Amino acid sequence: MIPEKTIKELINKHSILEKDLSTGSIDKKIFAEKSKEYSDLNEIVEDAKRYLTYEKDKLELEKILEDQSSDQEFINMAQTELINLKIQYEKNEKKLKLFLLPKDEADKKNAIIEIRAGTGGLEASLFAADLFKMYEKISHKKKWFLELISISKSEAGGLKEVIASIKGTNIYSTLKYESGVHRVQRVPDTETQGRVHTSAATVAVLPEVEEVDLKINESDLRIDVFRAGGPGGQSVNTTDSAVRITHLPSGLSVSQQDEKSQHKNKAKGMKILRARLYELERSRIDQERSKDRKSKIGTGDRSERIRTYNFPQGRVTDHRINLTLHKLEEFLEGEAFDEIIESLSLKAQEESLSQL
Repeated sequence: MIPEKTIKELINKHSILEKDLSTGSIDKKIFAEKSKEYSDLNEIVEDAKRYLTYEKDKLELEKILEDQSSDQEFINMAQTELINLKIQYEKNEKKLKLFLLPKDEADKKNAIIEIRAGTGGLEASLFAADLFKMYEKISHKKKWFLELISISKSEAGGLKEVIASIKGTNIYSTLKYESGVHRVQRVPDTETQGRVHTSAATVAVLPEVEEVDLKINESDLRIDVFRAGGPGGQSVNTTDSAVRITHLPSGLSVSQQDEKSQHKNKAKGMKILRARLYELERSRIDQERSKDRKSKIGTGDRSERIRTYNFPQGRVTDHRINLTLHKLEEFLEGEAFDEIIESLSLKAQEESLSQL
């Protein structure tokens, strides 16, 4: 049961914001922030009011049922109303609890996605390429903007590693459950005897952070420049355009060499470094808060096997929620992606509610 004081505070806050916004004298800088807060409260304020009157309404209906002089039809109506009142009360309580759950400030941020080939050699790099194509298709369908940051190709069109930035609305909240080990079971093109091989790729999804979100002291950085290696055109390989940025306090290091310009490589490298440092700090805080428990829904552990893509059976299975869809082709085309994400999000909410 939610404390009455907490519910009254929500209703009172809604009332104060309503008055403030109607005056027209609020500073423009905080008007948008207050408007958003008011809009969010507006969605649950009526439920909050009904939640507060539940005990009073319930008592009135129970009095009718206890009154032996009451008409039978009137009693039947009261019984039905009492059942509906209890159902509505439970719905309101769940909705209010969800609203009161601590908000992840990173959920509304854009994301940086890193995909790397894991165990399985060439087949793993081909699967990494398939995963990247899947996220490209999802981004296109959702009208997100995907920008390539760096890419390292293998033979036959595979990818050793690819890092991209994805921009849009609530990107991180949608993609954060993708972090972990993605496993594929299929017959590789190079397999002559038709045997099914198992390979893997790792995915890391990090919230993209701006300089205002995370201040990095220049004195904490060591920046090395060097000549880019590998294929990349004559000018890339003949100038010291590649950049390696090392954050000395944490030991994190980022190398960037895709651009011909040293300045552009440094900017891209700093974008990745900021995201990794931000996630490192978030992970540290999360571990401190949850020493006595471990959530079943992972959002960051790159060593956790989260999903299997089985081609012979045409299925995709998410191991965290034991959900299997026999829609592998549609999933890789970005068609059935939301089915798994919505189920993961719902499960995560349920876990959070159970811990309140």
